[in-house]
Amino acid sequence: MTTSEILKKVRTIEIKTKGLSNQLFGGEYHSAFKGRGMSFSEVREYAFGDDVRTIDWNVTARFNTPYIKVFEEERELTLMLLVDISASSLFGTSRQSKRDLITEICAVLAFSAISNNDKVGVVFFSDNIEKYIPPKKGKSHILYIIRELITMQPHRNAQTNIAVVLKFLNNIMKKRTITFLMSDFVSTNYKPALQIASKKHDLVGVHIYDACDESLPDVGIMQIEDSETHTYQWVDTSSSAFQKQYKNQFDEIVKKTKSDFATSGASLVSVRTDADYVKKLHLFFNSRR
Repeated sequence: MTTSEILKKVRTIEIKTKGLSNQLFGGEYHSAFKGRGMSFSEVREYAFGDDVRTIDWNVTARFNTPYIKVFEEERELTLMLLVDISASSLFGTSRQSKRDLITEICAVLAFSAISNNDKVGVVFFSDNIEKYIPPKKGKSHILYIIRELITMQPHRNAQTNIAVVLKFLNNIMKKRTITFLMSDFVSTNYKPALQIASKKHDLVGVHIYDACDESLPDVGIMQIEDSETHTYQWVDTSSSAFQKQYKNQFDEIVKKTKSDFATSGASLVSVRTDADYVKKLHLFFNSRR
């Protein structure tokens, strides 16, 4: 892709997603996440009706009367986007690939964040950390992020390791963040890291998948390639046994992902590449109010 083609695509995505953000998600983003970042302000005497969980026991013991901690909402929040760029993210059989959809959703979220005067950072990952863009404010920073979303390529034979990016997030971000994890979740053994991250951050998983991840069309004998391992296999797509096995593999990924996020206290949204992601985000934001 030439420089002019990249700039043209960045501009196209900017126009589409910035418009969606301004018209639809600016207020919803703020309503969904306001008050998530709280900082200690002061202590004051306990008054009837105050939450007993906010009692400061050290101060209470010192003055022999109950005092509570007062917190105030941090005006500045940080949005972190964890973006899966493993080989499977390039897959797509409908109007766009998983990567294209991830790029649009990230752009909408980023523009929503800067309209709320929040910082935005990105971690690109596969089975390693591919690139880290520290959180910053401003339109030029968001346009840089969009360009990287379009052009960023993983190392050869890159697979997916979600535990790697969650551990990286926990190490670099000391304060609580709003974090969106974009992936098809074809990964294993990330639940312990997810549980730690979801306690520290307001974590939302966005499961991106394609119609052909669920089932393959009946076209007889065909050769398929695993996009991450680059191994090939001949299959009979007209076989009901094969179709059942293929569907079961996808269902197991979905079931495990939902279970891992639910038990970890994190949120999860699923979006198919041929679906209306605007509607999905609307429903999610409204559910957080």
